[in-house]
Amino acid sequence: MQRIVDNALAVTKESVKTLTYESLNNFARCINGVSALLLTLLPGKSNILEGLHGWELRPTLRGPRLPRWMHNGVSSFNQFIHELSVDSDTSSLEYSSAEDDDYSDGMSTPPSPSSQTSLRSWTSLPANYESHWTEWITLIVWWVLLPARILLWVPLFLLRLLGRRNSRMLPMSPGRYGHSSRPYFSKAIPGKEHDVPNRTTDRRRGVIEDLQLGIEIFIESIFDFFHKAAHLLLSPSETFGIVLSWFSSSNHSHSSKGNYGDVSDDEIVQVQTATLGDNDSSPTERTTTTTSLYNTDTRTCQDVITELGYPYEAIRVVTSDGYGLLLERIPRRDARKAVYLQHGVMDSSMGWVSNGVVGSPAFAAYDQGYDVFLGNFRGLVSRDHVNKNISSKDFWRYSINEHATEDIPAMIEKIHDIKTSELKLYQPTVEEVPKEEQPYKLCVVSHSLGGAAVLMYVITRRIEEKPHRFSRLILLSPAGFHDDSNVCFTFMEYTFLLLAPVLKRIVPAFYIPTKFFRMLLNKLARDFHNYPAVGGLVQTLMSYVVGGDSSNWVGVMGLPHYNMNDMPAISFCVAQHLAQIKHSGKFKMFDYGSSSANMEVYGSPEPLDLGEFYGLIDVPVDLVAGKKDKVIRPSMVRKHYRVMRDSGVDVSYNEFEYAHLDFTFSHREELLAYVMSRLLLVEPTQTQTVHKKGMKLKKKMETG
Repeated sequence: MQRIVDNALAVTKESVKTLTYESLNNFARCINGVSALLLTLLPGKSNILEGLHGWELRPTLRGPRLPRWMHNGVSSFNQFIHELSVDSDTSSLEYSSAEDDDYSDGMSTPPSPSSQTSLRSWTSLPANYESHWTEWITLIVWWVLLPARILLWVPLFLLRLLGRRNSRMLPMSPGRYGHSSRPYFSKAIPGKEHDVPNRTTDRRRGVIEDLQLGIEIFIESIFDFFHKAAHLLLSPSETFGIVLSWFSSSNHSHSSKGNYGDVSDDEIVQVQTATLGDNDSSPTERTTTTTSLYNTDTRTCQDVITELGYPYEAIRVVTSDGYGLLLERIPRRDARKAVYLQHGVMDSSMGWVSNGVVGSPAFAAYDQGYDVFLGNFRGLVSRDHVNKNISSKDFWRYSINEHATEDIPAMIEKIHDIKTSELKLYQPTVEEVPKEEQPYKLCVVSHSLGGAAVLMYVITRRIEEKPHRFSRLILLSPAGFHDDSNVCFTFMEYTFLLLAPVLKRIVPAFYIPTKFFRMLLNKLARDFHNYPAVGGLVQTLMSYVVGGDSSNWVGVMGLPHYNMNDMPAISFCVAQHLAQIKHSGKFKMFDYGSSSANMEVYGSPEPLDLGEFYGLIDVPVDLVAGKKDKVIRPSMVRKHYRVMRDSGVDVSYNEFEYAHLDFTFSHREELLAYVMSRLLLVEPTQTQTVHKKGMKLKKKMETG
């Protein structure tokens, strides 16, 4: 009888699981089909979906297509860097040899993971790797070899299973081979595919997959309950034994409590805590494990950099108004040339490393000998401030003014202090540079709102007669002029301007408020990838909101810096400031709403028009626009160019076939080549090596 009941429950359980699984799949297919139908009716979708580099919306027999640079492991940009380092930049070569000598003495940072051997092997790969006929041949060969792969997989699987069983039987001895209990991350091998995050091989679960898993666990638990209940009903003797054991265990617990009646609660807690071993996981490790149970990507910029084998340093910077900023660094401590990368709105430093070794500006600059600094504006949901009790209203009360006059100055001065002290330490035999000159060259590469903040920073520092410490500005689709935009931006402009007094009190900032909804967004991004028509529909609708910009908006939603723990946000005053700039048609500082308030801040009843002060910019400026950019159109970047040129600024202008997010989140070889070529125009500070006796004699003559 027991066997009949068990078989009946097993068959019923599998039937229910199959029914629910197929029902959920059919529901998802229905949504995908309706999305495909709606997608065919929307106009202009071909131009929008064309910009999804790395996200293939059309399903194929062999899975999603990988971009060519991911197949090769590198791009022609690395060949460009190699040629520049060998032929044109002789001073950089001499400096690299000096670095190697210092590294042999143990005083320098480790060399870049991108070696010359890997560059030569990468660039030797064929350029027409992704041609049409090659794909068909690969597909045919894959299907022909499928039976052989299955036959080979079975014995390999059995061997792997046997190896796991043997490894479990062997005890681990941490002290025997000097291994610690902390996890070991191997250094990245040059030539491997480094897409961060790897969208086409992402193993995160989406919402649909989580629902399937949750329903299956629920069904298992329900039928497990009924199976145990039926087993107890059909076995009265066993049921009586279980009930009897309950009574005996309760009597034993009462007697134990009586024996320990004289012991205090604190002493009991101490005894329990003393049983924890040294190898037990720390609270941080437990948090990481708990987060991994949600199956979301919560990697930080530090995780990405260190996983790829690069050095990393985190620097906490506190502004004069109390905000805590994270300045991240890929250190090359003895380098006399540095680059500062500043992100745009709703972005973070992750954008500069999101394409891995091959396509990220941060790694490209480090490979070329630069000390790389990654700036982060204020405005994370975690709200880092010296005043731990600061209210949400007070924390989010800042505009672009504070980004330019508080955030950037604090980070740049911290960079200056670090570089000057490190260069004295790592190069003691080099003659000191005069005080009016800094011993290093600092270039800046910024995107979107970061470009507007950098321009505002340079101009305000020049007005205050303070050094801005930059040697060159490379601005990728910079904000500042927005009068040429679409209807959606115009609607948002008047909404912010007319309803600002009311909305500012209700919505101090724009972000996803809770961990649950941030996790949901991260998982929905995976569902948009699993169901191409749904992803294409969301991509098209989001592009309509921003005027038809063909950036990979769906792909950006799945990036690690939009995770359940934290995410970048935008304050209401920043959005209001952008609305003021668009309404006035001028690149102006924040209008505080009254003549008296503006008079107190600026010394005039109107905020400063920064375009009138472009003549104060005393360093070369490179402006880059995207022909497909509908957020900041090329006409607005050309307006920057015309005003700078008329003001006598050394400025250049270039255009690429890019949308707005392509400047950071997409792999673009020609853009990286252009940025690096502009950086290499700035020569490092010229120094002369002197002997220590000569330095002492010089100081003695100066004092005498």
